[in-house]
Amino acid sequence: MPTLEIKDLHVTRDGKEILKGVNLKTGPGEVHAIMGPNGSGKSTLAYTMLGHPKYQVTKGDILLDGESILKLKTDERAKKGLFLGFQYPTEVSGVGFSHFLRTSYNALSKALQDNDREVFITVREFQKYLKKNINDVGLDDAFLSRYLNEGFSGGEKKRSEVLQMTVLKPTVSILDEPDSGLDIDSVQIVAKAISKTFNKNTTTILITHYARILNYL
Repeated sequence: MPTLEIKDLHVTRDGKEILKGVNLKTGPGEVHAIMGPNGSGKSTLAYTMLGHPKYQVTKGDILLDGESILKLKTDERAKKGLFLGFQYPTEVSGVGFSHFLRTSYNALSKALQDNDREVFITVREFQKYLKKNINDVGLDDAFLSRYLNEGFSGGEKKRSEVLQMTVLKPTVSILDEPDSGLDIDSVQIVAKAISKTFNKNTTTILITHYARILNYL
């Protein structure tokens, strides 16, 4: 069961200190909301937890299940079960959305060695699994045949991120403003999909400007 702990974290970017002694401890089954104005360091914290190379930790530590992850690369942190839903998801031309999800799922299942996670052998089996989840985030099956986020609207990209979290089943999910740019109906859909991922074995950290999404979780 995941325990994520941030101890006295100081982070700089381009020589400027952004985080100045952040402390946070989360446990399995918990949902934590981080709120604050623009420029307060919310996204910096999210990127630092996943090991973004532009953010330098000058003091403090990040522990996952009691072990420091600061020396781990981003992909190594992901294989330990960390997931980041981006505030501004990138379009990746040429990479099929469905293929990306299947490859990521199989890699994570192998890394976690979780017997409760089935490693899908065929594309057809995985497609069936995806179709059970995609409508929950307000996307239709046609998105599965498109390239990753290419041509998606802002709201569709947000839903794409939530679908990735739903499908990949990470142990620690960090969602960077999943409600930004969404109308109230879309916020409710996204919040409901996020809520379905909550269980006693996972941790969710939700970064937001507004409390409205919290009302639907």
